[in-house]
Amino acid sequence: MKRVVAVLVWSVISAAFIGPGTVTAAASAGAGFGYALLWAIVFSTLACLVLQEASARLTVVSGRNLGEALKERFPRGFARVVTLVLVLGAIVLGCAAYEAGNILGGVAGAALALPFSPSGLTVAVVVSAALLLWFNSPRRVALFLSVLVATMGVAFLWTAIRLRPSAEALLLASLRPSLPEGSALLAVSLVGTTVVPYNLFLGSSLARGQSVGELRFGLTVAVLLGGLISMGVLVVGAATEPPLEFSRLSGVLVDRLGGWARLLFALGLLAAGLSSAVTAPLAAALTARGTLSSGSADSRNRPASGRSDWGDRSWRFRLVWGGVLAVGLLFGLSDVKPIPIIILAQALNGALLPMVAVFLFVAVNDRRLMGTQVNHSLSNVLMGSITLVTVFLGLVNLAGAFARLTGDPAPGHGALLLLTAAVGALAAYPVWKTLKRRSG
Repeated sequence: MKRVVAVLVWSVISAAFIGPGTVTAAASAGAGFGYALLWAIVFSTLACLVLQEASARLTVVSGRNLGEALKERFPRGFARVVTLVLVLGAIVLGCAAYEAGNILGGVAGAALALPFSPSGLTVAVVVSAALLLWFNSPRRVALFLSVLVATMGVAFLWTAIRLRPSAEALLLASLRPSLPEGSALLAVSLVGTTVVPYNLFLGSSLARGQSVGELRFGLTVAVLLGGLISMGVLVVGAATEPPLEFSRLSGVLVDRLGGWARLLFALGLLAAGLSSAVTAPLAAALTARGTLSSGSADSRNRPASGRSDWGDRSWRFRLVWGGVLAVGLLFGLSDVKPIPIIILAQALNGALLPMVAVFLFVAVNDRRLMGTQVNHSLSNVLMGSITLVTVFLGLVNLAGAFARLTGDPAPGHGALLLLTAAVGALAAYPVWKTLKRRSG
């Protein structure tokens, strides 16, 4: 029974990354490049599992969430300033960008089935998310919405099976990394929409009260199912004509499943947007609380002594999630096209991921925090590899964008690999210091 509960708890994480961003990025990758970017989903699913497990284990072992652990690890001086600027700034900025995609995607889904104006639907989604956050009941509602999201995901999986793709083609695309010309932004987006940086802070808070075995089981089941659904979305996207539009995507579902699939897609996308619209502001507020508050939380995540200024109902906590919601509202009312904004938001999160991964790497190798549960060698190799791959994808994307702006040819992948190695060497210094202190 405990394992079933663990799966339900961690389904909040999979529901958070199977939002409009995942549907948009995966379907766009399929529509534009067929199965070529399937490897990016496989990689990002593995990366999500490794990083989320490390973040959750940190909380279970140390009693501190990721934000609190980083504050303790870098309590003062220049390192403290860098931590605040990079981690807090990156997470809040990333959540705000992600929130814009959540609301735009949810409204776009609702518009397929509901006879209301986009502006009216935008206000309704934002007000609903704000009420859930204000009355402090987002987890229960997110669990309910995750059922709708999962139903939509099953529809995508079943449709993907009925399309009868070549098993050999799927296997090759899953195991052979490639970046067709013009695909770098989508590759980064697929990583950014699966390994959502703010989910590392949210998942760290969710882990309180669980054992390491329970969280590993629940997290593994939830994340692998989420990755499988993402792969199904890409396969269905490959059956649509580019450029991607939500109406075309729902049309593929209708062709294979019947007319009811259009309503299911609309409600599923709306539920995905609303559930993510709740979790993104909540994660931003939890991150701000963990890095800025003067105290720590008890096991039930209630304000403890010295922490009342950042309690769930404090104006500071509400100001953070309210600001993230306001960004989503502004984008929703600005009449911009949702799909480009969603993809750019995912790409931004993908670019921020290496930064958060390095800080997490340092924390889970700190024996003062982790005791005997410090990372073992395999986990360190996996986390280091994941960080380097995300750095490389981010550099490819930035180089392509710069080339388009200047008209100059983009650097080759060989040069970008050397630059990735240089960035990795620079980031390795704090990691090396941590490992040296640990061995001593």
